[in-house]
Amino acid sequence: MRNNLPDLFPGFDSLTVEVEDEWLFCRTGGSGPPLLLLHGYPQSHVCWHKIAPRLAEHFTVVAADLPGYGQSSVPPLSDDHAAYSKRSMATALAEMMRILGHERFLLAGHDRGGRVAYRMALDHPGLVQRIAVLDILPTSAYWDRMDRQFGLKIYHWMFLAQPAPFPDKMIAASPIPFLEHTLRSWTAGKDLTCFTSDAMTHNRAWFCDPDRIAATCEDYRAGAHIDDAHDRMSLDLGHQIEVPTLVLWGDKGIANSVESPLDVWRTWSPDAEGLALPSGHFLPEEAPEETFEALYRFFGN
Repeated sequence: MRNNLPDLFPGFDSLTVEVEDEWLFCRTGGSGPPLLLLHGYPQSHVCWHKIAPRLAEHFTVVAADLPGYGQSSVPPLSDDHAAYSKRSMATALAEMMRILGHERFLLAGHDRGGRVAYRMALDHPGLVQRIAVLDILPTSAYWDRMDRQFGLKIYHWMFLAQPAPFPDKMIAASPIPFLEHTLRSWTAGKDLTCFTSDAMTHNRAWFCDPDRIAATCEDYRAGAHIDDAHDRMSLDLGHQIEVPTLVLWGDKGIANSVESPLDVWRTWSPDAEGLALPSGHFLPEEAPEETFEALYRFFGN
C-alpha cells in the first residue's frame, strides 16, 4: 500500500490499532461524543472524507477501515468464512474503540459497514448509543428477496460469494476496470463524478492488491453463509436493536429496490426513523450535505 496517498482528513491523526492477531487502520479527529464511521464495498474509510471534517466539529470522529479493506490487515480465509463475519468484524472494531478510550459510542455504517454496525448493535448493545445504517437492508432480508429483478441489480452478491479463488482471480486480472464499473453503476448518474480524484487514487491503490481483493470476496462469502445464519438466529430469538436507529437510503440507491426500507428495518428496530436522500448508493459522496445534516440531527440529539 502506498504511503504517499493524498491526505483527505487534514488535522486528523492516523492510527493503527492492534486487536488480538490483527490490526485496524483508522483516522481520528475532532472533539465531543465519539462517533465511529464504517465504510462499504469497494471502498475504505476515505468514503467519509467529504463530511468527516464537519462531523469532527461536533464529535470525536473515528473513520476506520474494515478488516481486509484499505490499510487494515487481511485476516486469513477459511472454509467457514468466520474471520469475515460481521460478528467478528464488529467485535474487533468494538475492541478498537475500547483501546482508543471509547467505552460507549455513536455508530454509522454505509453498505458493508452498515452490516457490521447493526450486528454490533445486536451483539454489543451496551456499547452502541445510537446507530445509523446507510443504503442497506439486513443481510437476510436481501437474500429473501433475491428474485430475478433483484438478483440482476445486486448480481455481485452471488458473484463475489462464489468459492475461492474464482471471483478473486477474475477480479485481480483486471481490478481497476472492475472497481470503476462497480462504483459507476451504483451511482444515480452512472458515472464517477461524485468521487474526487484524490478519493479515486485511494480506491485504486488498495484495490490492486490481490490479497485485499480476496478479502473482499470473503466478506461476501461470509454474507451468503455465516452472516445470514446469524441474522436468522437473531430473528428466531426475537433479538432487536434496542437503541435509536436512523435509516438513510438513496432515492436511486440499492435499498430503494424493495418496499419502504424503513418498514423492513422496523422488524429489527421498531422505532427506527429514516428518509430517502437524493442519491444513488454512495450517500456520503453523492449527497454529502444531506447526509451530514441527517447524521448531525440524529446524533446531536
